[in-house]
Amino acid sequence: MPATPWNLPPIVKVYEALGAVGDGRVRIEDARRAIVTSSDGSKNYEVEMSADGREIASNDNASYWRGYLGYPAIAVLIERGFYRAPANVSDALAGVAWKELNTKFRNDYAQTIAEVEKHVEQSGHDPDAVRSEADAVLSFLRELNPVRGKRTRPPAERPKPKAPRR
Repeated sequence: MPATPWNLPPIVKVYEALGAVGDGRVRIEDARRAIVTSSDGSKNYEVEMSADGREIASNDNASYWRGYLGYPAIAVLIERGFYRAPANVSDALAGVAWKELNTKFRNDYAQTIAEVEKHVEQSGHDPDAVRSEADAVLSFLRELNPVRGKRTRPPAERPKPKAPRR
C-alpha cells in the first residue's frame, strides 16, 4: 500500500514553524524523534521522521486530524537542516503568542498573519522578507512531497489543573 502524501498547510503554519525555530522551541531527541513545545508552553508535540525527511508523523492536531503537515513537523524539518531559513526571518517571528492570536481571531488565519506582520514591522524586521520566506518554505514542502508516517500517539493534551488540597 503506497504511503499517503501530506496536504500542504495554510501559510500561517509556516509562519508558526519559523517562530518555533526562532523561539528555540524545537528539541531534537535523536536521529528520528524531536519535541516541539507550543507557543504558550502548555503542550509538547512529538515528531518522528525518516533520515531523508520524507516520512513524517506528528501528534499535533493539524497533522493528526486535518491531514496537512502541521507547524511542529515543519519546524523540525527546518531545525534538522532540510530547509535553511535565514536567521533574521525566524528571529522576526520569535515571541509571537500564536495560540492567543489564533484564539482571538477564531482561527481566521488572514487576520492572524496581518497582526503578526504588524509585530514584525514594529520590531524592525521586514514583513515582505518574512512573507517571501514563508512562500519559499511552502515551495520546498511541495517539492519534498512528504508522506505520512505511522500515527503512534494521539494529539497532545493540555495538562489538567490539579484539584485543590483539602
